[in-house]
Amino acid sequence: MTETNDKGLENRRIKRKRKRKKRRRLLLIFLLLVIGIGAYSIFQWYQAKSTAEEKNPKEEFEFHGAEETADNFNVLLLGDDSRSDERARTDTIMVAHYDSSAKRPKIVSIMRDTYVEIPGHGYNKINAAYSIGGPDLLRETISQNFGIDLHYYAIVGFEGFVDVVDTIAPNGIEATVTPEMTQDKKALGVQLQEGTQKLNGEELLAYARFRHDNQNDFGRVQRQQEVIQKLTEKVKSVSTVTKLPELIGYAQGYVDTNVRTGLLTSMAKDVVLGNTKEFETLRIPEDGTYQDVRYENVGLALSIDLEQNAALMQDFLSDE
Repeated sequence: MTETNDKGLENRRIKRKRKRKKRRRLLLIFLLLVIGIGAYSIFQWYQAKSTAEEKNPKEEFEFHGAEETADNFNVLLLGDDSRSDERARTDTIMVAHYDSSAKRPKIVSIMRDTYVEIPGHGYNKINAAYSIGGPDLLRETISQNFGIDLHYYAIVGFEGFVDVVDTIAPNGIEATVTPEMTQDKKALGVQLQEGTQKLNGEELLAYARFRHDNQNDFGRVQRQQEVIQKLTEKVKSVSTVTKLPELIGYAQGYVDTNVRTGLLTSMAKDVVLGNTKEFETLRIPEDGTYQDVRYENVGLALSIDLEQNAALMQDFLSDE
């Protein structure tokens, strides 16, 4: 009887040892898997960041943004088409607003031909402020004319836009190309095909920049807002989460910004986890509040009802 009990105890000890060894092996495999994924993610991030930085030498900008005092902030978001040493007039001027408590993102697009007073430089189209004094003069111009405080800036080069889109959506983003767009190859630098289809990064950039139809810049602003909304939705997909290290690397390399890292991380987490509400959009000037006027030494510009549009923007960006 004693011998039987001893054998039983020995068998149980052997089984426990085998279970412990099996658990250790599984734990070791899990740790190796985590380390492997982490190393690959770091490699993706570093490779993308290095590639972007080689193509996009960073420029240091002076920016006297308002002090962030709450859970919401405004970012001056610009598209830069500089193709030489001289800074171009940006054709994309947006104020991106985010309320981290309500998880509510908003975008205000300001028409580039809006006629305003540029502090210290007289009256001109608003995008002239960027070519004259960079993002800080544009910040000051928006603040003076519309009464909006801007906390940070982010400048996206067009080449960076292409790589980021191809990373987020390797199979493209669906959009509808009009017949007019197919006839604008020289200006857009790419031949678009008519109809609803999926566009890669280069094609989507051309789609967003097109303005040679009866809608002119108004149509372009609408398409830019459409593209941002579609890209944001794509970022929320499971397939994109695995590409986040590469995407972050491209963003860090291509985007000139002074947004603090903690804020970027928090906002990116909200977007990826699907915690944000749908984008709300606004265009300035509003329909019925402007007219086309030709000014000396400026050309055709949008003369706007400044008071009405300033009130509209302030109300839209309010979190109440």
